[in-house]
Amino acid sequence: MTTRRISAGTAVRNTVLVLVSLLWAVPTWLLVVNALVPAADYSGSPHWLPHGGFGLFDNMSQAWTRARLGPAMGNSLLYAVTSSAAAIVVATTAAFATVIMPVKRKTLWFWLIYSGTLLPLQVFLRPLFLAYARTGLYDAQIGLFLVYVAVAIPFAYFIMRNFAQTLPGEVIEAARLDGASWWRVFWQIHVPLSRSAMVAAFVFQFVAVWNDLLFGITLSTSRNIRPVMAALAELQGNYSNVGPPVVLGGALLVSLPTVVLFFSAQRFFVSSLKLG
Repeated sequence: MTTRRISAGTAVRNTVLVLVSLLWAVPTWLLVVNALVPAADYSGSPHWLPHGGFGLFDNMSQAWTRARLGPAMGNSLLYAVTSSAAAIVVATTAAFATVIMPVKRKTLWFWLIYSGTLLPLQVFLRPLFLAYARTGLYDAQIGLFLVYVAVAIPFAYFIMRNFAQTLPGEVIEAARLDGASWWRVFWQIHVPLSRSAMVAAFVFQFVAVWNDLLFGITLSTSRNIRPVMAALAELQGNYSNVGPPVVLGGALLVSLPTVVLFFSAQRFFVSSLKLG
């Protein structure tokens, strides 16, 4: 009887997971199917099944040329790599200080740092815009870099703190008894042990920065500064005459780097989630 109940529960769980997965896959399916339609043959209504000719590469080519996706993808790559790496360094250091080191009020420090994720990003737009306009950071790469680092730190800290709590305290105690300084413990013990969690946090933040549109269109105007999502949004502007298949082809094209990164770091991603 118990075995039958477990089997029935497993079957129900697997069925629910499959249904949820299919539901999540519907937008991706619609994106791919409609990106395949040649722009000249698009009727104005979305297709659920492949229809007409194969215009994916032509749509991608038009999106690449008209939106200047090459320089924009270079900008996003710069922002995503540098800001994510800087945020991971800060978050790892903060996690080490608030979990491993004997500091007071550890819970207070956690909420003080993590509270940066509790407010919607739209709250920061007006003060950021005014401050950037007065300090010369508006429409500058350093300005976008700073805001991306600040936004990425709280969630990266959340991941690194949870992972740090799973690390064996005996290793740290043994190192301290042998006379190792906190600086040495951090770089030679904590960082190597936290490598998988750092990679997972980097993937999270890279995807978030790469997909950002809000700060990209608010804090920049020049095409040599704007990230890729802001450049892609220009294809849907009032003065754009391209069809939806071109926009979808561009969206599919700019999503490839995040997909490649995720599958490349999947081993670190899964292992860190299991431990953290």
